[in-house]
Amino acid sequence: MRFFVSALFFLVIFSYAAAFDPLDPNGNITIKWDIMSWTPDGYVAVVTLNNFQMYRHIMSPGWTLGWTWARREVIWSAVGAQATEQGDCSRFKGNVPHCCKRNPTFVDLLPGVPYNQQFTNCCKSGVLGAWGQDPSAAVSAFQLSVGSAGTSNRTVRLPRNFTLLGPGPGYTCGRARVVPPTIFLTPDRRRRTQALMTWNVTCTYSQILARKYPSCCVSLSSFYNDTVVPCPPCTCGCQTKDNCVKSDSKILSLVGVNTPKKDNKPLLQCTRHMCPVRVHWHVQRNYKDYWRVKVSITNFNYRMNYTLWTLVVQHPNLNNVTQVFSFDYKPLVPYESINDTGMFYGLKFFNDQLMEAGPFGNVQSEMLLRKDKNTFTLKEGWAFPRKVYFNGDECQLPPPDAYPFLPNSAYQNLLSFSTFISSFIFFLIAIW
Repeated sequence: MRFFVSALFFLVIFSYAAAFDPLDPNGNITIKWDIMSWTPDGYVAVVTLNNFQMYRHIMSPGWTLGWTWARREVIWSAVGAQATEQGDCSRFKGNVPHCCKRNPTFVDLLPGVPYNQQFTNCCKSGVLGAWGQDPSAAVSAFQLSVGSAGTSNRTVRLPRNFTLLGPGPGYTCGRARVVPPTIFLTPDRRRRTQALMTWNVTCTYSQILARKYPSCCVSLSSFYNDTVVPCPPCTCGCQTKDNCVKSDSKILSLVGVNTPKKDNKPLLQCTRHMCPVRVHWHVQRNYKDYWRVKVSITNFNYRMNYTLWTLVVQHPNLNNVTQVFSFDYKPLVPYESINDTGMFYGLKFFNDQLMEAGPFGNVQSEMLLRKDKNTFTLKEGWAFPRKVYFNGDECQLPPPDAYPFLPNSAYQNLLSFSTFISSFIFFLIAIW
């Protein structure tokens, strides 16, 4: 069976800072608007979207950015992006603007557009990578020529009512605020230039605003208990239960069944939890100085394959991962502290694909963790994660009282077995 291991984060979180998103307190998408030159009736600006979220990216069909003009501004031309509607430009004779709407909406261009329509960091179908995964992929930009606008720092008026879809709801944008002009370096890095005027808009994400139900769930199992704890029933809502597809349905053989819809509506495999994604945590082995965990991620959406996805797991022993095993033998890179206070630790896995539901819609990895003798125990569910996040959204865990429990006799047997093995090894060394 084929497996893909994608960008995967295992983290330890020792404390939370008070913030909108406790997983990533400082995470946001910042929209920067740099005026590069003045024109007879307005200005030329570069609009840049920076995704400063550590684990959440914007997937296809990509971002959609909107705002409301302060006056009767128009957009003469756009490079690297396009307005979804032109609006009523009947008042113009001769040259017709690219967009005359009071509240324009912009989207990124598709890859492969003609060179004269491209701009730096454009044309990625609106896909924005997560900053913690690949900062170079977390930027998107385009250029606008704005008319019927102010022609100086004193007369220009800032747009308002910014909106951002990524690709669905969940983001709330603040007011545009003037900030110190952006500084640019020439390619030889010997000369500094700066924008004529710069303003920023900060957009933050809320899982509550994005959707009513979770988008993923967690199931649990262990070597010391035959019970497999499944995701709770209807974890992600059962409103799509009537339209789900059984794994042996003839519908799956139809051409185009895996093609995403414009409204991003999923086509889910019928399950009791009805989640697009399930994460399974299996406590696999217990050794004298180490313990081993297997993590599996399954995609139940026939219309979605996840690229550049992230998984974040909170557990007190994940600062001590000594080895990671992946089934396709891709290179693994240690993942170090990701903030200034050093609260987070973990590992990052490379390969960026979780295929749609079906034979290949599954990825797996195993971890070997060194025990902390002061904290390690298999009792009371200690070996299971505290929180799990997929693509930045928190997954629903089973209730604690449903976790696989360790029988008292099993715990004593484990201790006795570990002591026996240690004594036997020392005996062999002594006689050798």
